[in-house]
Amino acid sequence: MEHGAPLTSWLDVDPASDFSLANLPFGIISTPASPAPHVGVAVGNYVVDMKELSCHPEFHHVFDFVQEHSEVFSKPTLNAFYLRFLLRKDDSWIARVIVPAKSVRLHLPMDIGDYTDFYAGYHHAFHVGCMFRGPKAALQPNYTHLPVGYHGRASSVVVSGTPIKRPRGQILTQPPAEGQPSQPITSPCRRLDFELEFGCLIAKPNEMGSEISVHDAEDYIFGYVLLNDWSARDIQTWEYVPLGPFNSKNFGTTISPWVVLADALEPFRTRALENKTEVQDYLKGAEKPVFDINLEVELKSDLLGSGTISGPEEHQRGSLLEMSEGGKKDVVVGSNGAVRRFLEDGDTVVMKGFAGGSNGRVGFGECTGKVAGATVAPSAA
Repeated sequence: MEHGAPLTSWLDVDPASDFSLANLPFGIISTPASPAPHVGVAVGNYVVDMKELSCHPEFHHVFDFVQEHSEVFSKPTLNAFYLRFLLRKDDSWIARVIVPAKSVRLHLPMDIGDYTDFYAGYHHAFHVGCMFRGPKAALQPNYTHLPVGYHGRASSVVVSGTPIKRPRGQILTQPPAEGQPSQPITSPCRRLDFELEFGCLIAKPNEMGSEISVHDAEDYIFGYVLLNDWSARDIQTWEYVPLGPFNSKNFGTTISPWVVLADALEPFRTRALENKTEVQDYLKGAEKPVFDINLEVELKSDLLGSGTISGPEEHQRGSLLEMSEGGKKDVVVGSNGAVRRFLEDGDTVVMKGFAGGSNGRVGFGECTGKVAGATVAPSAA
């Protein structure tokens, strides 16, 4: 499903842009003229500087108009409307308020107070489980009964474009001999990977100890971003028993800078994968709880995988761990025949996602990170 006829504006905005008039996501920007981080709205190849817009002498009329035409402001076309309303008469303000996207610096869109990573992708969980436990035991018994997740490190969530340093930790270079204890070494990660994920930003608090109904959960979500859950697979394999991942996951998590609001994605709701297990009542939610979004991963500008967040097909896998079958086979990643099993220093991973088409594309922009070499190990005192 898509939006209706494409919206038009005096501002030249391609309906095929990630940031068409059907989208208008929020972000935190800074400009040469206004270097302190502040709010902006992406529109095509431009950014609306909301700080400058708020200085417009007629800005207060927006609030008067809300009272008289509240039905207009209940639609996702709100920003497109008031831009025209405020700026059509005064060209001198356009240059101040609407700036080229390439001229702004993007920042982390929210202060991240807490971060929970869920293991919600069925196909990803099944593929990885098959590698380690075989198809019959691929999923743990609890997987289809409850949302499996763990707490990550909020302080290492970074905005797209931030370099990611290769982590260092304990790894096993070879399995132990029969009857002998495992002997790990300390080394830079040798199996660095990405994970294509979809993030939601929570902006409404709840009282400690209080429960939130699954039917009310979406009221707490401000918007959505793309997320790269960088993963050190060899460190993870050694450390995750019995409490789950730690240093293998908390060295960096990249999110896209533009927050797509729920209203923009509403036309693209669809049914989730069928769960053959009858879940408990408190987990039974909406009939169409997920969004139909096209996702891609690029490595050095070559398409690496696309589809859902790990789909059933080989080309829909959302991590190198799955694509290389646990590091057992090469994955062609470049038009010149370059191959990878895991990420190398200098590799740049670019994630993209969008919904819709010619009537108004709703995109997320890019979620990008470049792998930097590990730091030199500190010498023992």
